[in-house]
Amino acid sequence: MSDDLICVGAIAGSFGVRGEVRLKSFCAEPAAIADYAPLVTQDGRSFDVRVTRAIKNGLSARLSGISNKEDADALRGVQLFAPRDRLPGLDDDEYYHSDLIGMIVLDTGGTELGKVNNVLNHGAGDLLEVTTPKGPAYLPFTRAAVPTVDIASGRIIADPPDGVFEDD
Repeated sequence: MSDDLICVGAIAGSFGVRGEVRLKSFCAEPAAIADYAPLVTQDGRSFDVRVTRAIKNGLSARLSGISNKEDADALRGVQLFAPRDRLPGLDDDEYYHSDLIGMIVLDTGGTELGKVNNVLNHGAGDLLEVTTPKGPAYLPFTRAAVPTVDIASGRIIADPPDGVFEDD
């Protein structure tokens, strides 16, 4: 995928029998996902999006060209992307998850700890999943644990809580 595309949502399956989809929005304002349409998929398909209502754990939406339950179900798990230039600007110390993935993580002494593989949020704040030689480590994405994010150099300086990265 191009660095100019940001994942703004994912399709969780069908909603009803008339082609609506269950949509998980990754936008700060969930319904704003429709404002960035047309959205594209990794395989190049493009969809206009119309949010119909809020539902448990997401939104119900209509996608252009999807008119029945089978077509909606076939899209389960598909991620939706918007061009970066259509998205709102970010405040200082705000980042798109896609900007963090792949960054090298160093401790405050300059020792490499690993590489960001994913950004997770299970309700208590963002966690950076860092791939290390010993396996994954989960670093809280807070000012205390991550005092510096240098997008230009592709590096994160971390001051991890005890136990996040095991001693050698």
